[in-house]
Amino acid sequence: MRKIALAAMFALVAAPAFAQDHVPMYGEAPKEKTESQKADDKRAERAYQRSLNNVPDQKAVDPWGAARGDAASTKPAKPAVKHSSKAKSDIKSGTKSGSTAN
Repeated sequence: MRKIALAAMFALVAAPAFAQDHVPMYGEAPKEKTESQKADDKRAERAYQRSLNNVPDQKAVDPWGAARGDAASTKPAKPAVKHSSKAKSDIKSGTKSGSTAN
């Protein structure tokens, strides 16, 4: 009984694979289209081209425009870090303000 159930399960699993249309192999020439299929293809191509003409022209996209802002693109870049007067004097004298030893 188990063998029959196993065979039935394999048949149920394999049936959809055999129901598929013929898949062309490498190097196999495609089938010739009928006149109605050729006319349908031409009609679909014309509809596609018409739909492309209906799309309005779009302006150039600047994804970082919101991050920079409008004024940032015209001004030269300035350093974002402000140094304190103590840090400037330490840099001039060559001393470190940290307490870690190397």
